[in-house]
Amino acid sequence: MPLSPAPRAAARAALSALAALGLTACSSIPFTSAPSPGASPSPAAATAALHRLVADGAPGAASLVTRGGHLAASRFAAAGVADLRNGRKMRRPDHFRAGSLTKTLVATVVLQLVGEGRLSLDDRAADHLPPGVPRSGPHDGSDLRRVTVRQLLDHTSGLFNYTDDPRLATELSGTGFPAHRYDRYTATELLRIALTHPLSAAPGTAYAYSNTNYLVLGLVIRAVTGHPYAEEVRRRILVPFGLRDTSFPGNSPALPTPHGRGYSRIDGHRVDSTAFDPSRAGAAGEMITTLGDLNRFFAALLGGRLLAPRQMSELRSEKATDGAYGMGLYATRLPCGVTVWGHNGDISGSYAQTASTADGRHLVSYRVNTDTPAGHTDGTAVLTAEFCPSRTARTRHS
Repeated sequence: MPLSPAPRAAARAALSALAALGLTACSSIPFTSAPSPGASPSPAAATAALHRLVADGAPGAASLVTRGGHLAASRFAAAGVADLRNGRKMRRPDHFRAGSLTKTLVATVVLQLVGEGRLSLDDRAADHLPPGVPRSGPHDGSDLRRVTVRQLLDHTSGLFNYTDDPRLATELSGTGFPAHRYDRYTATELLRIALTHPLSAAPGTAYAYSNTNYLVLGLVIRAVTGHPYAEEVRRRILVPFGLRDTSFPGNSPALPTPHGRGYSRIDGHRVDSTAFDPSRAGAAGEMITTLGDLNRFFAALLGGRLLAPRQMSELRSEKATDGAYGMGLYATRLPCGVTVWGHNGDISGSYAQTASTADGRHLVSYRVNTDTPAGHTDGTAVLTAEFCPSRTARTRHS
């Protein structure tokens, strides 16, 4: 159950054939080089891209486009089915697991705490952890006392990605998934597993996507505020911005209604992976949401309604050492040269991505109900149909 691939690695996979389920099909570039999108959206092209996702192995695919910040006028499209048993179609209100899209909300809360003076990006993470949480492991250098909050946010901590632990990976998404799908984990247990592995690089020297970073940030939020990270996200983001269909399930294996099914391919067989204990994901990827709530959140975030200008600058930092991850947000350059901002997420039975113009006024969120498609084709086509000028538009303006 990889909660989300590293953005650049997934982009490389996507670029080979217009990715369906990796990240999107493009390399990342710094925010300042983004041209202004002059897209003439093609609903037919977007719908065709969703159908290609289904042709490549996803049971169902759906997208929601919002322009001008008006969610009421959003455009929904879908292909395939939400449930292979009864042929139910994908629907706009459907809930699904968002995987690493959780990270953007966690990063937003951390940056709010920085703006409030309750935390500094250069603070050592170990100084803001609850009692009983391990600070180091058996390997030289595997020590949270060397890692800063900034390095957790931008994935330069070097901390081992706990979901890559061989035993845990087998239990979370490999052949052990059916027997272990309802196993319960705590953030402390998962962090302890991560700290048994050596660092991938010295803190602050290299980018390496690691779910462990955001697992630790969830613990930091708890120590600084006195509340679980999910409670702080609800209080600061979900309630004031009307994200009524977004939740953090903790140990509950069920999805809220309405919802379809989620599917994984394990040992050559398609497995219904809708229900499982999401405590394995925690602050790195447990969130459940809808396409509408994703668009609503990213519109508020990129529209400057959640963070002060200084923290917005940090969010979209160009300092990431392997592309432009920033802090819980990354840039994707499309084939037409337009750069969009957002995040992706995958977890058992689900993949989703949101991408937006820099001002949050033109967004698309799309999802498929599998984490293991047959091919990597056309993830970029969904974005390209929305953000790149159509051939007709280019001819008309030439």
